[in-house]
This record gives sequence, structure tokens and C-alpha cells, in this order.
Amino acid sequence: MTQAERHQPKLLEHFPNPGPERDYEIRFDCPEFTCVCPKTGQPDFAAIRIRYVPDRKCVELKSFKLYLWSFRAVGAFHEKVTNTICDDLVALLRPRFLEVAGHFNVRGGILTTIVCRHGAEQPARRPGGQGGRAVRRGAREPRP
Repeated sequence: MTQAERHQPKLLEHFPNPGPERDYEIRFDCPEFTCVCPKTGQPDFAAIRIRYVPDRKCVELKSFKLYLWSFRAVGAFHEKVTNTICDDLVALLRPRFLEVAGHFNVRGGILTTIVCRHGAEQPARRPGGQGGRAVRRGAREPRP
């Protein structure tokens, strides 16, 4: 396998999380992802959607774009590509939560979506560090 046939995780860079005391979600939509079908050699097109709750590090976007471009000559199944992106981001960032969704275009009449997760989704924290939704004291709970 030549360098052009492998993705390039070393392209990924990070910067310090400017708000590590708070759980907040970062989302990326990458609608122009391409890789190659390992069976036919034909291009596969997908939208890759990332959401994560950072801990100490955030991914730098230009490096992430270049990293995604490195898959253009990679022959891999949809499941492998999506899991690889998840694994590489977890190794780089060690996030509190990460989800990678690959929405692959129709091939052979089948639309494929692959979703990989790392960590548990955490409810938004209220001021004071307590999880869950904020309810005013004395306020009634809404009826179902």
C-alpha cells in the first residue's frame, strides 16, 4: 500500500479547549467526503457529521479538512472509514463524548448510514456543576 492509498492521521492537529470547565458540543458537517469502494474501485461519496464534547483539546479545522481529503484514494468499506475517523479523533482528542456519522450516497440502490460513538452523552450541566435540566425552585413540572 502506497502513501496515497492510506489516510493520514498525522495531519490532525489540536489546540487547547478554551472552556474545559463546561460541557459544550462542537459539530462539523463535511458534505464532500470521498473515498473508494474496495471492491469496484469506484468513488464513494458521503457526508460526514461529527459531534463531540471536548475535554482538554479541540481539533483544528484546516487539519481536519486535510485529514478527510487523505481518504480520497483509500479503498475501504463504509464501516471501516467511519470507525477509523472515530478512532483517530479519539486518539487525538480524548473527548468526553464523540459521535461520527457517515451518510453515504446511494450505491446499488442502497443508502448507507454508519454511526460510531465514543463515551456517554452527558446532560448539559447547570451552573454549579450539577447535571440535568434547570428547574426553578417552586416551579411545577409540566404534565405529560
